[in-house]
Amino acid sequence: MTDKSVSPQDVAESPRYRIDTSQPHTARIWNYWLGGRDNYEVDRAAGDQIRQLHPGIGDYARADRLFLGRAVRHLAGDVGIRQFLDIGTGLPTADNTHEVAQSVTPDARIVYVDNDPLVLTHARALLTSTPEGRTDYLDADLRDVDAIIEHAAKTLDFGKPVALMLLGVVIFIGDDEDPYGLVRRLVDKLPSGSHLVLSHTITSPAMPDVDEAVAFWNENGTPKLTQRTPADVARFFDGLELLEPGVVSCSRWRPEEDDSDGAVPDEVAMFGAVARKP
Repeated sequence: MTDKSVSPQDVAESPRYRIDTSQPHTARIWNYWLGGRDNYEVDRAAGDQIRQLHPGIGDYARADRLFLGRAVRHLAGDVGIRQFLDIGTGLPTADNTHEVAQSVTPDARIVYVDNDPLVLTHARALLTSTPEGRTDYLDADLRDVDAIIEHAAKTLDFGKPVALMLLGVVIFIGDDEDPYGLVRRLVDKLPSGSHLVLSHTITSPAMPDVDEAVAFWNENGTPKLTQRTPADVARFFDGLELLEPGVVSCSRWRPEEDDSDGAVPDEVAMFGAVARKP
C-alpha cells in the first residue's frame, strides 16, 4: 500500500506509523553502527550484543556506505547517469545518494523509497536538492513495484537510464517471496542503459560468526533477515552486464585510496556489485 502525501506530522499522529521503541530495529542499529543519533537504547543494546558475537559487523555498515558512494560517483561521473531510484533508503547519514550524485552532476534527480516510520520522520533531510536537480520521497514497500514506478515517474524519466539502488534491502525478502522475481520486475521497468546497484549480507563457511549474529537478530529484532551465499547474490544480476570486479565484498568494489583511511577490512560479509541492463 502506498501513501504519497505522508508528512512527519502524520507519522506522529497516526497509529499506522507509530514507532516501536520496545524492540530493536535494523535501520536504527545500522544508524548506531554508523555513528548516527537516530536510535534508541534498545537498538544500542542489541547492536552491542551483535558486535560481541561478531566484532567486525559494524564494518558492514561502513563498507556498504563507501560502496554506495563509489558506485554513485562512477555512475554519475563516468557513465552519465542522471537519475537514481534508491529503494530501502534507511536513515539519513553522511553521503546520501542525492548528496553524492549532485556533487558530481548538480542536475541529478533522486527518488528515495522506504516504508520505515522512523525513516519517514526524517524524510525532509532527504528532500534537499541543488536548484538544478530534484529529490522526492515515497512511503512504499519494496514489494509495491507498480506503485513505486508510478510515483517515481513524476520525478524520473523512465525513457532514460536509471540507477536502481537496492543496498541491504533484499535481505528482508524471504525465499518464499520470490526475491529474484521481485528484483527482475523492477529491472524490467527500466530502459536499456540503466544499472542495478545491489548489496546483500552473505553466509559463508569462512565467517561462521556472521550466521550466529544473524540468528541472534532474527530471534530478537525486526524485520527478519535472510542470508544468501555469494552465488545466490550473483543470481540477482542474471541477464545483466556485470561491471568489474563483479560480485565481491563491498570493501573490494573499486576501493579508493582515501576510503575510511583503511578502517574497513578487505573482506566483509556484505557483498555487492553494479551491473548494466543491455
